[in-house]
Amino acid sequence: MNVLMIVNGPPYGSELPFNALRLAVSLAKRDGVEVRLFLMGDAVGTAIDGQQLPDGYYHLDRMVSSVLRKGAEVGCCGTCLDARGIGDDRLVDGARRSTMDELTDWTLEAERVITF
Repeated sequence: MNVLMIVNGPPYGSELPFNALRLAVSLAKRDGVEVRLFLMGDAVGTAIDGQQLPDGYYHLDRMVSSVLRKGAEVGCCGTCLDARGIGDDRLVDGARRSTMDELTDWTLEAERVITF
């Protein structure tokens, strides 16, 4: 099964990316499930590497890395990265700049699309 997850919410202003990543990890653990995660809008900040947070906060960059280790693909909207001044060099290893054309392809290939 091919699952596409589209995340729009801000990294720490809501729990949308946190819950999306929890589900993505769980799905990616399942046999026969291919997960693609597309971060857009403020959610691109989720994939910034080396986030410094107070003790007790979840680290979304580490969660993105975990999803990648489980074999998921992570695309970050290039326009959204540019609008926020986030360079490709600031993304966690494996997360990459993507495009609306790729999101369109992923959407058409997906058997399930989930948005957060």
